[in-house]
Amino acid sequence: MRRSFLLLAALGAGAVFAARAGDVPAPANVVNLSATAVEQVTQDWLSITLAATREGGDAATVQRQLKQVVEGALADARRDAAPGQVEVRTGRFQVFPRYGREGKLSGWQGTAELVVAGRDVGKVAALAGRLNGLVVTQSGYSLSRDLREQREAALAAAAIQKFRQRAQDTATQFGFKGYGLREISVNALEQGGPPPVAYAMRAKTLSADEAAAAPVPTEPGQGELSATVQGSVQLLP
Repeated sequence: MRRSFLLLAALGAGAVFAARAGDVPAPANVVNLSATAVEQVTQDWLSITLAATREGGDAATVQRQLKQVVEGALADARRDAAPGQVEVRTGRFQVFPRYGREGKLSGWQGTAELVVAGRDVGKVAALAGRLNGLVVTQSGYSLSRDLREQREAALAAAAIQKFRQRAQDTATQFGFKGYGLREISVNALEQGGPPPVAYAMRAKTLSADEAAAAPVPTEPGQGELSATVQGSVQLLP
Protein backbone atom coordinates (compact mmCIF):
# COMPACT_ATOMS: atom_id res chain seq x y z
CA MET A 1 0.00 0.00 0.00
CA ARG A 2 2.78 2.40 0.87
CA ARG A 3 4.46 1.78 -2.48
CA SER A 4 1.22 2.50 -4.36
CA PHE A 5 0.68 5.70 -2.38
CA LEU A 6 4.15 7.00 -3.23
CA LEU A 7 3.63 6.22 -6.90
CA LEU A 8 0.32 8.08 -6.97
CA ALA A 9 1.87 11.00 -5.13
CA ALA A 10 4.69 11.14 -7.64
CA LEU A 11 2.29 10.99 -10.57
CA GLY A 12 0.22 13.77 -9.02
CA ALA A 13 3.26 15.99 -8.56
CA GLY A 14 4.32 15.35 -12.15
CA ALA A 15 0.89 16.32 -13.43
CA VAL A 16 0.98 19.57 -11.46
CA PHE A 17 4.47 20.36 -12.78
CA ALA A 18 3.39 19.64 -16.37
CA ALA A 19 0.38 21.90 -15.98
CA ARG A 20 2.50 24.72 -14.64
CA ALA A 21 5.09 24.27 -17.41
CA GLY A 22 2.34 24.47 -19.98
CA ASP A 23 1.22 27.78 -18.53
CA VAL A 24 4.62 29.42 -19.16
CA PRO A 25 4.39 31.50 -22.34
CA ALA A 26 6.89 30.90 -25.11
CA PRO A 27 9.69 33.49 -25.32
CA ALA A 28 8.73 36.43 -27.50
CA ASN A 29 10.80 38.32 -30.06
CA VAL A 30 13.20 35.42 -30.72
CA VAL A 31 15.12 35.48 -34.02
CA ASN A 32 17.28 32.74 -35.58
CA LEU A 33 20.48 34.01 -37.19
CA SER A 34 23.67 32.71 -38.75
CA ALA A 35 26.97 34.19 -39.89
CA THR A 36 29.89 32.63 -41.77
CA ALA A 37 33.52 33.61 -42.28
CA VAL A 38 35.40 32.02 -45.22
CA GLU A 39 39.07 31.97 -46.16
CA GLN A 40 41.11 30.42 -48.98
CA VAL A 41 44.27 28.82 -47.57
CA THR A 42 47.22 27.41 -49.51
CA GLN A 43 47.52 23.73 -48.67
CA ASP A 44 50.82 22.93 -46.97
CA TRP A 45 50.74 19.15 -46.38
CA LEU A 46 51.92 16.84 -49.16
CA SER A 47 51.13 13.10 -49.06
CA ILE A 48 52.64 10.66 -51.55
CA THR A 49 51.64 7.00 -51.63
CA LEU A 50 54.09 4.51 -53.10
CA ALA A 51 53.47 0.83 -53.75
CA ALA A 52 55.22 -2.39 -54.71
CA THR A 53 53.58 -5.38 -56.39
CA ARG A 54 54.81 -8.94 -56.61
CA GLU A 55 53.44 -12.08 -58.25
CA GLY A 56 54.29 -15.74 -57.74
CA GLY A 57 53.05 -19.26 -57.34
CA ASP A 58 53.37 -19.26 -53.55
CA ALA A 59 51.68 -16.82 -51.18
CA ALA A 60 54.44 -16.98 -48.58
CA THR A 61 57.06 -16.13 -51.20
CA VAL A 62 55.09 -13.12 -52.45
CA GLN A 63 54.58 -11.93 -48.88
CA ARG A 64 58.28 -12.32 -48.08
CA GLN A 65 59.31 -10.35 -51.18
CA LEU A 66 56.94 -7.49 -50.33
CA LYS A 67 58.15 -7.48 -46.73
CA GLN A 68 61.77 -7.12 -47.89
CA VAL A 69 60.90 -4.18 -50.18
CA VAL A 70 58.97 -2.34 -47.49
CA GLU A 71 61.58 -2.93 -44.79
CA GLY A 72 64.35 -1.64 -47.07
CA ALA A 73 62.36 1.46 -48.02
CA LEU A 74 61.44 2.15 -44.38
CA ALA A 75 65.07 1.92 -43.30
CA ASP A 76 66.01 4.50 -45.94
CA ALA A 77 63.03 6.78 -45.26
CA ARG A 78 63.51 6.87 -41.48
CA ARG A 79 66.85 8.62 -41.91
CA ASP A 80 65.02 11.67 -43.29
CA ALA A 81 62.01 11.49 -40.98
CA ALA A 82 61.25 14.47 -38.75
CA PRO A 83 57.94 15.01 -36.90
CA GLY A 84 55.66 17.31 -38.85
CA GLN A 85 58.19 17.86 -41.63
CA VAL A 86 58.70 14.40 -43.14
CA GLU A 87 56.64 11.51 -41.80
CA VAL A 88 56.62 7.91 -43.00
CA ARG A 89 54.07 5.17 -42.41
CA THR A 90 53.02 1.91 -43.98
CA GLY A 91 49.79 1.58 -45.92
CA ARG A 92 47.98 -1.44 -47.36
CA PHE A 93 49.68 -4.83 -47.27
CA GLN A 94 47.69 -7.59 -48.91
CA VAL A 95 48.23 -10.86 -50.75
CA PHE A 96 45.38 -12.40 -52.71
CA PRO A 97 44.91 -15.39 -55.04
CA ARG A 98 44.61 -15.24 -58.80
CA TYR A 99 42.42 -17.64 -60.74
CA GLY A 100 42.49 -18.80 -64.34
CA ARG A 101 39.64 -19.07 -66.80
CA GLU A 102 38.48 -22.39 -65.38
CA GLY A 103 38.39 -21.05 -61.86
CA LYS A 104 41.56 -22.81 -60.81
CA LEU A 105 44.20 -21.14 -58.69
CA SER A 106 46.91 -19.81 -61.01
CA GLY A 107 49.09 -17.90 -58.56
CA TRP A 108 49.28 -15.13 -56.00
CA GLN A 109 49.60 -11.36 -56.23
CA GLY A 110 50.41 -8.92 -53.49
CA THR A 111 50.62 -5.17 -52.92
CA ALA A 112 52.38 -3.21 -50.20
CA GLU A 113 52.19 0.56 -49.70
CA LEU A 114 54.34 3.18 -48.06
CA VAL A 115 53.12 6.74 -47.41
CA VAL A 116 55.50 9.71 -47.21
CA ALA A 117 53.96 12.98 -46.00
CA GLY A 118 54.84 16.28 -44.38
CA ARG A 119 55.12 20.04 -44.57
CA ASP A 120 58.63 20.01 -46.05
CA VAL A 121 57.39 19.52 -49.60
CA GLY A 122 60.85 19.41 -51.17
CA LYS A 123 62.14 16.66 -48.89
CA VAL A 124 58.93 14.65 -49.15
CA ALA A 125 59.06 14.70 -52.97
CA ALA A 126 62.79 13.93 -53.05
CA LEU A 127 62.44 11.02 -50.62
CA ALA A 128 59.51 9.53 -52.54
CA GLY A 129 61.56 9.73 -55.75
CA ARG A 130 64.52 7.77 -54.45
CA LEU A 131 62.90 4.86 -52.60
CA ASN A 132 63.92 1.72 -54.46
CA GLY A 133 61.41 -0.93 -55.45
CA LEU A 134 58.38 1.34 -55.11
CA VAL A 135 56.40 3.38 -57.60
CA VAL A 136 54.21 6.41 -56.93
CA THR A 137 50.51 5.56 -57.10
CA GLN A 138 48.94 8.70 -55.62
CA SER A 139 49.83 12.18 -54.41
CA GLY A 140 47.82 15.05 -53.00
CA TYR A 141 47.85 18.16 -50.85
CA SER A 142 45.83 19.04 -47.78
CA LEU A 143 46.04 21.41 -44.82
CA SER A 144 48.27 20.44 -41.92
CA ARG A 145 46.62 20.18 -38.52
CA ASP A 146 48.60 23.13 -37.14
CA LEU A 147 47.64 25.46 -39.98
CA ARG A 148 44.02 24.35 -39.93
CA GLU A 149 43.63 24.89 -36.19
CA GLN A 150 45.38 28.26 -36.38
CA ARG A 151 43.16 29.57 -39.15
CA GLU A 152 39.98 28.04 -37.69
CA ALA A 153 40.50 29.99 -34.47
CA ALA A 154 40.79 33.25 -36.41
CA LEU A 155 37.79 32.40 -38.58
CA ALA A 156 35.67 31.52 -35.54
CA ALA A 157 36.45 34.93 -34.03
CA ALA A 158 35.51 36.63 -37.31
CA ALA A 159 32.26 34.65 -37.58
CA ILE A 160 31.33 35.52 -33.98
CA GLN A 161 31.92 39.21 -34.66
CA LYS A 162 29.73 38.98 -37.78
CA PHE A 163 27.00 37.23 -35.79
CA ARG A 164 27.07 39.90 -33.07
CA GLN A 165 26.87 42.68 -35.65
CA ARG A 166 24.03 40.95 -37.48
CA ALA A 167 22.14 40.47 -34.20
CA GLN A 168 22.52 44.15 -33.29
CA ASP A 169 21.52 45.29 -36.79
CA THR A 170 18.45 43.05 -36.67
CA ALA A 171 17.44 44.41 -33.27
CA THR A 172 17.82 48.00 -34.49
CA GLN A 173 15.87 47.37 -37.69
CA PHE A 174 12.96 45.95 -35.68
CA GLY A 175 12.96 48.91 -33.31
CA PHE A 176 14.69 47.22 -30.36
CA LYS A 177 17.70 48.53 -28.47
CA GLY A 178 19.64 45.30 -28.09
CA TYR A 179 19.51 41.53 -27.86
CA GLY A 180 20.25 38.64 -25.54
CA LEU A 181 21.90 35.38 -26.56
CA ARG A 182 19.88 32.17 -26.25
CA GLU A 183 21.42 29.15 -28.01
CA ILE A 184 24.65 29.44 -30.00
CA SER A 185 26.78 26.91 -31.88
CA VAL A 186 30.12 27.47 -33.63
CA ASN A 187 31.19 25.01 -36.35
CA ALA A 188 34.29 24.86 -38.55
CA LEU A 189 34.44 23.18 -41.96
CA GLU A 190 37.27 22.36 -44.35
CA GLN A 191 36.68 21.85 -48.05
CA GLY A 192 39.63 20.40 -49.91
CA GLY A 193 41.08 21.49 -53.21
CA PRO A 194 41.58 19.19 -56.20
CA PRO A 195 41.35 15.45 -55.44
CA PRO A 196 44.58 13.46 -55.05
CA VAL A 197 46.32 12.61 -58.32
CA ALA A 198 46.39 8.87 -58.98
CA TYR A 199 49.11 7.21 -61.02
CA ALA A 200 48.78 3.89 -62.77
CA MET A 201 51.16 1.15 -61.72
CA ARG A 202 53.67 0.87 -64.55
CA ALA A 203 55.88 -1.92 -63.26
CA LYS A 204 55.15 -4.00 -66.39
CA THR A 205 56.64 -1.43 -68.74
CA LEU A 206 59.22 0.33 -66.54
CA SER A 207 61.79 -0.90 -64.08
CA ALA A 208 61.23 -0.01 -60.45
CA ASP A 209 63.98 2.65 -60.52
CA GLU A 210 62.62 4.25 -63.71
CA ALA A 211 59.09 4.33 -62.37
CA ALA A 212 60.19 5.82 -59.06
CA ALA A 213 62.13 8.54 -60.88
CA ALA A 214 59.09 9.59 -62.92
CA PRO A 215 58.18 13.23 -62.18
CA VAL A 216 55.54 13.81 -59.51
CA PRO A 217 53.62 17.12 -59.64
CA THR A 218 53.86 18.94 -56.30
CA GLU A 219 52.03 22.20 -56.92
CA PRO A 220 49.83 22.95 -53.89
CA GLY A 221 46.20 23.85 -54.28
CA GLN A 222 43.81 26.03 -52.30
CA GLY A 223 41.73 24.67 -49.46
CA GLU A 224 38.68 26.51 -48.19
CA LEU A 225 38.14 26.93 -44.47
CA SER A 226 34.96 28.31 -43.00
CA ALA A 227 33.49 28.91 -39.56
CA THR A 228 29.76 29.34 -39.02
CA VAL A 229 27.93 30.67 -35.98
CA GLN A 230 24.27 29.70 -35.71
CA GLY A 231 21.81 30.38 -32.97
CA SER A 232 18.92 32.37 -31.65
CA VAL A 233 18.73 35.74 -29.93
CA GLN A 234 15.94 37.49 -28.10
CA LEU A 235 15.36 41.11 -29.06
CA LEU A 236 15.29 43.39 -26.03
CA PRO A 237 13.48 46.75 -25.68
